[in-house]
This record gives sequence, structure tokens and C-alpha cells, in this order.
Amino acid sequence: MSAQGNAPIDQPLHPGARLRALLAQPDILVLPGVHDALSARLAAQTGFAAVAAGGNAATGTLLGAPDMGQLGMRDFADHYARIAAAAGIPVLADADTGFGGVHNVAQTVRAFERAGVAGLFMEDQVTPKRCGYLAGKAVIPVSDQVAKLRAALDARRDPALVLCARTDALAVEGVEAAIDRAGRYQQEGVDMVFIQGADTPELLTRVCRAIPGFHLANISQAGGATALTLAQARAAGAAAIMFPIAALLAATSAMERVFQALHRDGSLAAVAGSLMPMAEYNALTGLAGVQADEDRWNRTTD
Repeated sequence: MSAQGNAPIDQPLHPGARLRALLAQPDILVLPGVHDALSARLAAQTGFAAVAAGGNAATGTLLGAPDMGQLGMRDFADHYARIAAAAGIPVLADADTGFGGVHNVAQTVRAFERAGVAGLFMEDQVTPKRCGYLAGKAVIPVSDQVAKLRAALDARRDPALVLCARTDALAVEGVEAAIDRAGRYQQEGVDMVFIQGADTPELLTRVCRAIPGFHLANISQAGGATALTLAQARAAGAAAIMFPIAALLAATSAMERVFQALHRDGSLAAVAGSLMPMAEYNALTGLAGVQADEDRWNRTTD
């Protein structure tokens, strides 16, 4: 199966059921990171079967700021609703720490379900959290996170919604503690685990062997030069792998070049060849269909 995407699942299934079916396929599920509705639509048009929407990308897009836990649950839910609507394919969303205690977690799950996401991952950092690759992280006691996971499991109204438990303990307490935490979280009945920082072939293989079931792997430029490749994540036994901010970084770099050229030259001549043709952009955003609907709705009848 191609690493560029995965075989599509029948569309009538609900988002969570579609994501579960993709995770159960023999090959690893590739989840490109999307940061807004337009990038989600582009990823779907490219042929990906599902996408990931991370907190780092959301914070950069909505606030132009680093990921230090500034956004609230409603900010994320509204953002993910637009992404899910535009994508039309399953979205695995970042739920940070659940934005508080057990009652906050329950509200988060229900709000994200209403937003149309297929699944979410929630971490065991203290609130407010910070990007998983930044120094200064702290994790809450295992018992507190277990309570939050129980709240999440009870709160979901669609039993197909994929709940992924993330632990950030590797960088704080070491790999054995991270494995112990992830295993304890899995015992509560979550559908997938994600050990943040297990992004070398050796570490990922170790955690996948230690804990049965679905594992989410991560290749993020926020972590610097990673030794992990898609092929190695597949060999390690991960069910899915996400690339959370690559597209955002590419888009930011492209915009910077356009702004620099315009500011320097007063012209776009230097970057004109790298701009998407307007006809392609209109096709991506579905202009023809929107115009056809408008004509149909405005048609008068005698």
C-alpha cells in the first residue's frame, strides 16, 4: 500500500468508525498534519484517507504564537469543526490535557464529537501544557490521568470515537515510567496510546512491543532532526504516524517568500512561478459547485 495515503474506507461510516477501520488495515496509517480548513481540503484532495490536527499548528494559525497552552477548549472545538467539515475525511484531533479536571474532560469530548472529529488524543501534562518538545514540562499523577480517561470514555456518545491516551512522561520520568503509564492508560479501555518522544526506531519498537494494541507515532520538526522514518515506524509496529506541522512550516515559508518579494521589489515577479494558478485554487475550494448550487437555488419557476 502506498505511503502517500491509505485505501479509502466506505464513506457512509461515521468518522470514528472510518478511522477505526483505517487503523485496522495492515499498513500504517499516514496522517498529514493540517492547520486550517484549506489545508485539510488540500490533504483530502491529494488522496490521504485521514488527517491529524495538532495543538501546535492550531496555536500558530489562530494566535501566531508558540504552543504554550493559551487556547481554550471552545477555541479548539470551533477550529476542528471547520477542519472536519472541509476535509470530509476522518480527523484525529489534539485535545491537549482535556483543559482541566474530569468535568472539563467530559465537556471536551462532547464538544469535539459535535465538531465532527473522528478521534482525539489527550495527554498527561499539567494544565496549562506546553509543546511536547519544549523544556519545562511536568506530568500529573497517574491516578489523576486515569480519572480523566474514565471521564472521557464515559462522556463519548459515539462509541466509535477513537480515544488515544498520550503520555509525556518519557522526557520527565524516563522510558520505563512512560511505558508503565501508557500501559495503565490502555487498561482503562482507550483505543490507542501515544508515547510522546518515542521518535527513534529503537524507542518506538520498544514501546510497541511492551504494550499491545494501536500505537500512534510522530515525526515533528518541533523535535529537531528525528531518526525516525515512515518505514521504521511501520517496522516498529505503529498503527498510525502523524506529521503534525510539516505543512504549516511549508506554508509559512512560502508566505514569507511572497511577502519578502513584494516588500523588496514592489512586485511578485520573483515568486510568480511558485503561486498556485487561480483556476487550481478555485477547483480546490469547489467554486464551480458553489456557483451551480447558487444558480439552482435562485432558478425561478413559472
